[in-house]
Amino acid sequence: MPVRAITPDYTGEIKDKLENFHGNQLVFAGWDGHLMFPAPFAWPLPPAMPFVALRDQVMAGSFGIHPEWAEINWDRAQWLLDGQPFVPDLQKGLAEQGIGHKSLLRLQTPELKGFMGAGV
Repeated sequence: MPVRAITPDYTGEIKDKLENFHGNQLVFAGWDGHLMFPAPFAWPLPPAMPFVALRDQVMAGSFGIHPEWAEINWDRAQWLLDGQPFVPDLQKGLAEQGIGHKSLLRLQTPELKGFMGAGV
């Protein structure tokens, strides 16, 4: 998620560069249409972490408080990676699938409309 400075001569130390995460990388994830979470979560994760661990442990630990989390049909769930359609391999590591430092994953569950339909 690149950021553009509002002045061409802006300089400053980049605090969120990969080297500052001790072997981890930042991964952002949001759940489209679920307004209980107004912005993506961000986690420092090992690049070799299997996608299934991201989904079933990391994401579940954050999104799992939503009443619809338990209703997700994972066979119908859709994903975007940095704005492009993405089909994760549950057993492969994050980096191996192109999920890099500061990548944004978006989960879409068309059959679920958010708490009391608020995400419509």
